[in-house]
Amino acid sequence: MDELLREKLKYNEQGLIPAIVQDAQTREVLMLAWMNEESLRLTMESGETWFWSRSRQELWHKGATSGNTQQVVDITLDCDSDTLIVRVRPQGPACHTGARTCFFTSLTGEPEAAPLITVPASPQIERPGTQLSVVDMPALDLGILLQDLFRLIQERRESRPENSYTSYLFNQGLDKILKKVGEEAAETIIAAKNDGTKELTSEITDLIYHLLVLMVERGVSLRDIMAELGQRAGRPANPKYKNSG
Repeated sequence: MDELLREKLKYNEQGLIPAIVQDAQTREVLMLAWMNEESLRLTMESGETWFWSRSRQELWHKGATSGNTQQVVDITLDCDSDTLIVRVRPQGPACHTGARTCFFTSLTGEPEAAPLITVPASPQIERPGTQLSVVDMPALDLGILLQDLFRLIQERRESRPENSYTSYLFNQGLDKILKKVGEEAAETIIAAKNDGTKELTSEITDLIYHLLVLMVERGVSLRDIMAELGQRAGRPANPKYKNSG
């Protein structure tokens, strides 16, 4: 944002302007915070988000204590010059509850529990042989987790970023994906024969991930799977997932 644009900013009576923080990759709205001139300057100079705390009346650097920083991709100004959108690469959850976004309560449908998970564009799901990284919290919602990972895989298929294992699979084509599914299935069977559950958990996670890649490649949605599971269980799929995939 150049100096002319900064001069156009319309701060409120307290010298603040709302900043909507958005995941640059998924376009998901993560949080709403407030900036003043100083926090905006620090944000632009450091490349990480700084805000003004109205309750503590002080500057705060997002992630300074938790490590959940936000790397700034760009900052845009709305047509009225009184609201900012800050697009970031989040390095962990945005919400103090541990949720990836502060916006998880629906007013138009059944309220959902806070999705206490993180599914960033993590190297852990870009390499074979590693398990998916999640925050170990009791309110883990597997359905939300699968939706997030499914959408991430869809995005990888469209954008094909370099140095991405998911992109590599799609670039190699269906036969490569099928081969990996077969390999992970075999490794899951072997792990199931061994003592303990840690190795088995890791292999099952890898298998699920590769199955999701196969689903995206072949046009099978999570809604299709939920509907089939619902039929087999003798009940319709949960409407909570009706728009997934």
